Amino acid sequence: MTPVLDRRSFLLGSAALAASAVLPRVAPAADADPFGGFTVGVQSYTFRNFDLEGMLKRTRELGLKYAEFYSKHIPVGTTGDKLKGIQKLLAEYGVTANAYGVQRFTKKHEDNEKQFEFGAELGVKAFSADPDPDSFDSLDKLCEKYKIAVAIHPHGPTGGGKMHRWRDAEMIMKALKDHHPLIGTCLDTGHLIRAAQLNIKLDPVEQIKIMGPRNFGLHLKDHDNKRKTDVPFGDPAGVLDVVGVLKALKAVKFAGYISIEYEAHADNPTADVKTCLDYMKGAVKKLG
Repeated sequence: MTPVLDRRSFLLGSAALAASAVLPRVAPAADADPFGGFTVGVQSYTFRNFDLEGMLKRTRELGLKYAEFYSKHIPVGTTGDKLKGIQKLLAEYGVTANAYGVQRFTKKHEDNEKQFEFGAELGVKAFSADPDPDSFDSLDKLCEKYKIAVAIHPHGPTGGGKMHRWRDAEMIMKALKDHHPLIGTCLDTGHLIRAAQLNIKLDPVEQIKIMGPRNFGLHLKDHDNKRKTDVPFGDPAGVLDVVGVLKALKAVKFAGYISIEYEAHADNPTADVKTCLDYMKGAVKKLG
């Protein structure tokens, strides 16, 4: 015989069914966001041996939805129907342009503004940049007008035993005193590591902490100084503390873009970039 449900059990069961029909199912955080809240994309220079569509295809294959573009893939100043065509192609591949560079800015305000107009039309949030020291008065005005950040990008050793003119966070912070809060950095962990080739120790974790809220972007890569080549995260020849870097970014409440950049195996670095992404996902899990 079928047992008769009492009124209380019936009502409780009905309420549970109604709730399951209305309330959304919550997926595990790791499945929803394997990068733990960080905006992670690729620097398109990684795929410099491919045209724009080839670069977008590989970016999608890696499961990435953001890219920092450089001039080969989207020439600076592209506008009108040509830019609309590019934006349509980006939409087809599900990739958003969130940054652009590395761009040089000078004291010529009109030339700088043309780059900002292009950036605004493309929809980027920041330029990774190598600005001339006398460009900041111009950049103050343009950052305020367009609400696009200028993220100074140190390039490490440049040859001849010299460091890039924007060598480290301390130098950059000194130059930024009294300038617009949207002028900061896009540090490059690989170039910071390369400084050791000149017996200069620049710890990416400490550099991030020094920049604090003026970290607007990050080029995340590891480097083997003996062979002078980039290596995937976790490679025994590398030195990058990925967990430490992510922890430092969390500590400074980083809300910018992380661009995976890989300069080795230019013929097709997809496999190595995937290794980097898998390692990064593991680092995010370690952070909890």
